Parts: sequence; C-alpha cells; structure tokens
Amino acid sequence: MPRTTASAPTASPVTMSVRAPSVLTSKSIVGIAVLGLATFFAITTELMPVGLLGTMSTDLGVTESTMGVVITVYAAAVALLALPLTSLTARLPRKGVLVATLVGYTMSNLMVALAPSFAVVCAGRVVGGVAHALFFSVASAYATRIVPPRLAGRAIAFVYSGSSLGFVLGVPIATGVGQSIGWRPAVGAVAVCAAVLAVVAAAFLPAVNGTSSPHIGSPTAWARTGLLAVVVADLLLFAGHYVVYTYIGPYAIDAGLDSGLVSGALLVLGATGVIGLWLAGMFVDKAPRQTLIIAVATMAAAFIALPFVHGSLIGTMVVAGVWMAANGTTGTLFMAAAIRTGGVSPDIAGALVNGASNIGIAGGAAIGGQVLGLTGMQTLPIAGAVVLLGSLGVVVAARRGFPVHSTHQEHLSTSSVEAITASLGVVTTSIPTISRAIQTVTGSVATHRSR
Repeated sequence: MPRTTASAPTASPVTMSVRAPSVLTSKSIVGIAVLGLATFFAITTELMPVGLLGTMSTDLGVTESTMGVVITVYAAAVALLALPLTSLTARLPRKGVLVATLVGYTMSNLMVALAPSFAVVCAGRVVGGVAHALFFSVASAYATRIVPPRLAGRAIAFVYSGSSLGFVLGVPIATGVGQSIGWRPAVGAVAVCAAVLAVVAAAFLPAVNGTSSPHIGSPTAWARTGLLAVVVADLLLFAGHYVVYTYIGPYAIDAGLDSGLVSGALLVLGATGVIGLWLAGMFVDKAPRQTLIIAVATMAAAFIALPFVHGSLIGTMVVAGVWMAANGTTGTLFMAAAIRTGGVSPDIAGALVNGASNIGIAGGAAIGGQVLGLTGMQTLPIAGAVVLLGSLGVVVAARRGFPVHSTHQEHLSTSSVEAITASLGVVTTSIPTISRAIQTVTGSVATHRSR
C-alpha cells in the first residue's frame, strides 16, 4: 500500500540519498533556527503588499484593484515554476539552492523598494516568486535531513511555524513601518534582513546532498494515491481565502477601521492564526480529516457572515478572527496529507502543494480584484465562500487523500507545541535586527535626499 510505504523513513528517495544524523547536534539546532527565520522572511516578502496596498497604489498611481496584481504575478511565478525548478535542482546540494533563494528574496525586495513604476514592482515580484517556488519546496525536506528521524516532525513544525509567524509579526511590522515612514523603507528593510540571513545560512546551515533520483510520479499515480485530491482542495482553499485576504486592509477600512490602525488589525488577526496552528498540532495525527473539514467549513461560514456584520467594526473583526483562526490550521493539515499519500517524495510533495497554493493565491487575488471592481467590497466574502465550498466538497469526497483514520507517523508529526514556542523566541530575537535594518535604510534614504 502506498501509505504504508511512505510511513517508513527508509522508503523515501530523499532520505536514502544521505544518512540523517543519529543525534541532535548544535549545528542542527542552528540550521533549524535559520530555516525557521528564512520561512518567516519568505512569508513577509510574499504578503507585504497586503498591508501596504493602499499606500503603494497611491504612490504608484494605480487603483487598489490593479495593485492586487502584485500578489497575482508573484503567486503565478510560484505556481508555474515550483515543480519544474524543484525537479531540475533536486540533484544539486541543498544548501546552495536554499542560499540562492534567500539571495532571490533580497533582489526581489530591492527591486520593489527602488522601483520607479508599477511595472518594475511587478518585475521585482516575479523575481521573488521564482525564489519562493524553490524555497518552500526545499525547506521542509531540508529540515528533516539535518535532525535525527525521531525529531523530523518537530523540525517541520519549527520551519512551518515561521510561516505562521510571518502572518503574525512580519506583515503587521512591515505594514506599521510602511505607514510610519513609507512603504519603500519597509520593503528595503526586509531586503537587508534577507541579505544578512543569506550570509548566515551560507555560514551555518549544515550541508545536505541532493537526491540522485527524485520520485515525481505521474498524474495517474497522484490520482490513485489521493495526492491529486489534496492538491486540488489546497488550491481551492487558497483561492477562496485570497479572494478576501488580498484586500483585507481596504475591506477593514471600509468597515470603519482607521487607516492608521491597519497594521494593528493585521497583528490581531495574525495572532488568531497561531491559535489555528496550535489546534492543527493537536489534531494533525489524531483526526486530520475531521479537523480539516471543520476548519474549511468554519472559514466558509465566516465569509458568509461577514457582509451581515459589515456595519460594525467589532463584528467584522470578531468574524474575521474566526476565519483566520480556522485558516491557521490548514497549512499543516494539507502538507501532512500530501506527504502521507506516499505518491511522491517529500520535496516533490512540497513542490506540488506549493504550486497549488500559489495558483490559488493568484486566482483568488485576480477574482477578488474583478469582484472589487465590479460590485464593491461587501461582495468579496460571498465570492470567497463559494470557492471555499468547492474545497470543502473535495475534502469530504476524497477519502483516499483525506482518510478517516490516520496512522500515527512520528517522522511526519507536526504536533510539537514546544517547537512552535521555540520559534516564537527565535523570531522575536530577530526584531532588533529588523529595527537596525529599518534605521539603516531610513538613514540612507535621508542621506540620499539631503544630497
């Protein structure tokens, strides 16, 4: 049975290419911390425009619905390139590939920060999308290969908690800085941090070999094992989510939020996502199918409720908090489901989910832009709910991809609350670095203007 085969660590082509360490070393701990921070800055890079949409559109002279294209082009690059780039680079040393993605994030943010026009911003975002296509396809498999097999699940939890913390801290901090001193210094500061992290990764990440023969499978095999259903459901989930989330700043302002408080609102909503991440950790091994059904249904219900509370800012924030908490469970659950199907090796599973997620993001942002332009803010949640119900239908129908009973697999477990808590400490200690980078970029901008 494919699922039984996947549960044995020795069956994966990725793990066969290099022996995992038998003990946890200090170098492994530092490597996992670096990966967690890299994930944090990757998500911050991807989603910064969500909080800065209004200020960027005003400065660049385009409408907010047009500005949403910067989310679409980024996601489209990931969607198109995740699988082919992961396959083409599978034999290369993983450390070099991962450092290259951090350099890509640096270049992307620099291009955006210095862009003289909307077109150059879009070009910079495409560069970031190329880096993103590789990063998230490599990061989780990388983490499992620098720790003992018994700790691989905790390593994945640590890395993916960096993603959630990008929502909680990265995007709100970038939004706050952008509203205070301008969106260009905010993006430039993230570029500086990504550059520093690339140097740190080159110096401290343990070396990991590529795989001699990545197991890609075929669409027929993906369908037979249930992997295709997981990918489709994930795509629809992200599409429905981003119909609304792309425009969450303008939507909240339309509901009565002061424009200067958008970063604080994003911080609160992001914090509810951590609750979802914690719940995912509790149930990803015990009841993954049931948890995912409840989460997607809750998101759809929240979207349907949003128009009815739009006249109340408190009501809007409460319902949006429920939506974000439910969404916080989905990343862990979908990734675990994809790997557990056993249809492909873990890095290829990561590439497929990564690509599907970003097709969903691109499609959702595009749909949201069209709905916003044609019918206005209040219909966005209804459009998102329709797409989410499609995802829910796939999850309910696809029992092979989302089985009722899931055998506990220690090397796939993402239920380590300790790892998530530890990653909060790692990201929190990086805030002084972010502040220094902001001061550096701000000072250089001021010097340039004084000349």
